[in-house]
Amino acid sequence: MTNPASGRKIQAARNDVTILAAAKEVFLADKRAPVSAVAERAGVGISALYRRYPGKEDLLRKLCHDGLRTFIGEAERATAEPDDWAAFETFLHGVVEADVHSLTVHLAGTFTPTDEMTADAVLAGELASALFERARPRMRAEAVPADLTMLLEMCAAVRVPDPGRTTSLRRRYLAMLLDGLRAGPALPGPAPTRIEVDWRWLRTPGSSSSE
Repeated sequence: MTNPASGRKIQAARNDVTILAAAKEVFLADKRAPVSAVAERAGVGISALYRRYPGKEDLLRKLCHDGLRTFIGEAERATAEPDDWAAFETFLHGVVEADVHSLTVHLAGTFTPTDEMTADAVLAGELASALFERARPRMRAEAVPADLTMLLEMCAAVRVPDPGRTTSLRRRYLAMLLDGLRAGPALPGPAPTRIEVDWRWLRTPGSSSSE
């Protein structure tokens, strides 16, 4: 006989997966959307959503922290690759395939990160920079780690109604971007500054999320 408590845990886990998938779709379309729109898309009662996520910021933090952890996982996986350029390519392909930046960039500045998120963001930056430095000898001299953020945002911006076609196009443009990073003529203009990379995460008055 199935343990009723176990059954409830299984159902709660299923609801959580459904809620997060629905939240990603809803907030990619409109980051100002209320949580009731997420519950409707997920097909769950609003009370079930609130039991798991007391407020919209809790849901936004969960989505973005999951994306950040995926980024870290892809970087750690790529680090094991012995060839320096292959490790760098593996990392970028993994992050683009996981569609990490579509949501995190879109929701930047709409919630207050936790200390754990901040620590993970630092780790993510360190891992990405280490992979960049390994590949640097085969790159244009002017390329810097901050360029990666912009390049990944460019790939994430590619989106068409067909998900499969979106993936195909992102692979196409990532290949072009990787070729552009390889050693060649000097790049025009200065590299992006840290403020230019991070400006979305600087919360401004009136930027709080809708409930």
